[in-house]
Amino acid sequence: MQLSENFASHEFACKCGCGADSIEPALVEALEDLRAALGGRPAYISSGRRCVHHNQAIGGALDSQHTIGRAADVVFAGVPPVAVGWVARSLGCFSGIKVYDSWTHLDIRRGGRWYAGF
Repeated sequence: MQLSENFASHEFACKCGCGADSIEPALVEALEDLRAALGGRPAYISSGRRCVHHNQAIGGALDSQHTIGRAADVVFAGVPPVAVGWVARSLGCFSGIKVYDSWTHLDIRRGGRWYAGF
């Protein structure tokens, strides 16, 4: 199912194959805003929605925003993760951002802001 102009539900589906793919519409909207801010560059969702079992299996945080459909780990074509983090932070629509070597974690958590890795 198409969630927005550039994102479909299958891109956010749990990687274990359980079928969990529900994602907060506000996250998709924020990702669209980020994509536009990055010049429309294609995005790859390396991890979106995770079921609790898969999250545990990969060592995800117990309170991971991925398990409630409020987080995505993304790679934007030709954009270093740290640059993605800075642009995402400047937009103000993400409340959780963590930069890794090859991807950027973005979430729309409630209850405060959290930034790491840049």
